[in-house]
Amino acid sequence: MAEASVMAAPGAHSVEKSQRALWAAAIGNLLEWYDFGVYGFLAGLIAQKFFPGSDPTASLLASFAAFGVGFLARPLGGIVIGRLGDTRGRKAALVLTIFMMAFGTVGLGLLPSYESIGVLAPVLLLVLRLVQGLAAGGEWGTSTAFMIEWAPPGRRGFFGSFQQVSTAGGTLLGSGIAAIMTSSLAPELMLAWGWRVPFLLGAVLLLVGAYMRRNVEETPSYEANRNKVVEQPSVSGAVLGARAFGFTIFWTIAYYTLLVWMPTFTQKFAGLSPSQALWSNTVGLIAMVIAVPCWGALSDKVGRRPVLMASAILIGALCYPLLSLMAGGTGLALVLPIQILFGILLALYSGAGPAAIAEIFPTHLRSTWMTSGYALSVAIFGGFAPFIATWLIQTTGSPTAPSYLYLLPAAVISLLVIWSLKETAGTELK
Repeated sequence: MAEASVMAAPGAHSVEKSQRALWAAAIGNLLEWYDFGVYGFLAGLIAQKFFPGSDPTASLLASFAAFGVGFLARPLGGIVIGRLGDTRGRKAALVLTIFMMAFGTVGLGLLPSYESIGVLAPVLLLVLRLVQGLAAGGEWGTSTAFMIEWAPPGRRGFFGSFQQVSTAGGTLLGSGIAAIMTSSLAPELMLAWGWRVPFLLGAVLLLVGAYMRRNVEETPSYEANRNKVVEQPSVSGAVLGARAFGFTIFWTIAYYTLLVWMPTFTQKFAGLSPSQALWSNTVGLIAMVIAVPCWGALSDKVGRRPVLMASAILIGALCYPLLSLMAGGTGLALVLPIQILFGILLALYSGAGPAAIAEIFPTHLRSTWMTSGYALSVAIFGGFAPFIATWLIQTTGSPTAPSYLYLLPAAVISLLVIWSLKETAGTELK
């Protein structure tokens, strides 16, 4: 352990190398989450192209179910690619994920619709979503480990926050491009071919992300532990992974409910047009992206736990009254500031979260068990959040049902997990 501490000490890697590694991970991560998230913003059009039917709600549910299927593959991707990150290195795993995600995304952009090839179209759609899910399952934890392990001492919260800046940035890019396309094209052209453009643009981002990832070094912390004999039995890794699972429940439900699903909610209940809903969501994402590194840096000074708990408490308390206000159909003037507020509050968790979850694990177990715990939680709770939110509203008849039946219980569960964790800001990385 002493050897690992020495090799990961401040003099072991320059600030220049740390920054280059951070950008390589962040740009690749942005690509992957642009690719993975753009589906959610175009779900209504995808429902018409691949799940035609007489009931628009049923078609939308089928489209969101396909969105969720991509998350079912994430735990498997987390286990397989996460293990690769621990045995062959973070860099090898990250190069693999970026190529897999690009294949799935460009494939979606080229996929013939139900009108052309019948039932084979939704089948192939599901296959491509599974490929994306495998890539996403390995990406999040491995890129988080990569950033945290390259961070200078005392700045893991700030460096780790760029994992979420790039994740939200990818979602923001997807939302922005979908908004531009929706605003620029007539509805019939958007349905005919415009929906394909955001998926095909993923190929352009691939070239940049792949180049940067292939030209960075492995993390000092991983190199120090490359030949380390595993001192903890696998059951210890599983216990730590269970903590990561619980830690993620609120995070993923809040993210996919308040950001990815929100354009659907604001169109249906807040009186927004499709372009207004996407632009409002885009502004909320911008607010989140700006706030995340600020809260990450704050967690380096005041600790991870206070910042994380503030996010869960505030969103848990405010989600019902704020959704109620939006559901009144009062339009963009009210929806926009609420989405900005949600973005800033979620940024509290996303700023401190990457460092906090990574610090639960020792280096030789980090990629496998952090990725697995996180991906399993996202698969169960986050991927199907749009589907569950839509189903809760349909079942209860209340547009605010997702707030008190889904978001609030999730906040309580993750609060209990955070309370059980030791404060790790300012400690040495294990």
